[in-house]
Amino acid sequence: MVVALNNAHAAIDTIPNAYQTALAQYDRAVQRLNLDENVIEYMRWPRREFTVNFPVKRDNGKIEMFTGYRVHHSTVMGPSKGGIRYSLDVTLDEVRALAMWMTWKCALVQLPYGGAKGGVLVDPKTMSLGELERLTRRYASELIPLMSPHSDIPAPDMGTTAQMMAWIMDTYSMTVGYSVPAVVTGKPVNVGGSLGRKEATGRGVIICMMEALKRRGMANRGDIRVVIQGFGNVGSHAAAYAHELGFKIVGVSDVSGGIYNPRGLDIPAVLAYVAETGTLTGCPNADRVTNAELLTLPCEVLIPAAMEGQITKHNAPQIQAQMIVEGANGPTTPEADDILNERGIFLVPDILANAGGVIVSYFEWVQDLQAFFWDEEEIYRQLQRILLRSYDMTARTAEDYHVDMRMAAQMTAIRRVGEALMTRGFYP
Repeated sequence: MVVALNNAHAAIDTIPNAYQTALAQYDRAVQRLNLDENVIEYMRWPRREFTVNFPVKRDNGKIEMFTGYRVHHSTVMGPSKGGIRYSLDVTLDEVRALAMWMTWKCALVQLPYGGAKGGVLVDPKTMSLGELERLTRRYASELIPLMSPHSDIPAPDMGTTAQMMAWIMDTYSMTVGYSVPAVVTGKPVNVGGSLGRKEATGRGVIICMMEALKRRGMANRGDIRVVIQGFGNVGSHAAAYAHELGFKIVGVSDVSGGIYNPRGLDIPAVLAYVAETGTLTGCPNADRVTNAELLTLPCEVLIPAAMEGQITKHNAPQIQAQMIVEGANGPTTPEADDILNERGIFLVPDILANAGGVIVSYFEWVQDLQAFFWDEEEIYRQLQRILLRSYDMTARTAEDYHVDMRMAAQMTAIRRVGEALMTRGFYP
């Protein structure tokens, strides 16, 4: 028996449209760039969009249909690169936006990639391990015409794991007849993954935060209160690294809500509690706050590391942070950007602050292609080198053009892709 198409299509749109945000940011940036109008129009559009509807056998024997997407925004700078997310909130517009942001992110940190993103409309928490494997392998098989180490390289994102990347790698390898570890990144280390990949995005957020604090003369780590929205892979590793460095983490949150302690949270204890219970709910030695309240807590640094569209024109006037470092993709709308700038709140944009993940994914890809692997110390050294170089270039653009850091990052990235496109020319 075949049940009706997954009802995830009915997911409620409770946040601003991410693609409209991405396009608005793009339109603002290109107004300040001396680029050919044909190049500007070309870069607004994804190169290709792929939608698949595919069957998965549930443990009870029923076949359920699921919808998945893969969008390649650009291949001007190299093969497309980007994560795959499993969520009931996945839409084609969200995937388009994330693919576009990946293009700018890779260009900003000077990786030889274009941007891509994928997603499946599913709540992974409602599926058994066997069901997740069957879903992942079937979705991967649908993407095989698009994937290869030299055309499109997926990675994990919200709702997906290193194990799922191993299943994708194995599915691709079984199809072509030999092992191809470089077809995905974010894999377990024992099948060609890289040391440091799991921690890379969160660690990179804190590297960018420290550089921003240093440049603004805020050097005493014990006095810096940090609030982190999102306690998944990005938020939890950012919290752990910041705590290790001596910063005071006063608030964190997950989908169930947040916890707050103005004296500072014991992050190792919080991590242990979440590992045991799967949630922040009931975490001891902290006050309960909502996700909305968490964003407006008193702090020096706010790190939105959850979903896009979290800081809007409605809550931007209430934010008390002196600095925002974006761990998530697109967490701030253009209207909120304007309010934050007017209020003098310094912001380190997503395509710079959360680029650590794709940087170490690049290291993993290079290691797989060469079959030569680096130790963790080398990974972290190279990660910091690239992020600090990219931060400096963005800051210099901001000074030269008298713009904020988001505008500077977008201008730098878009100019690079546009100039490369002009050099390559339009085919045919």
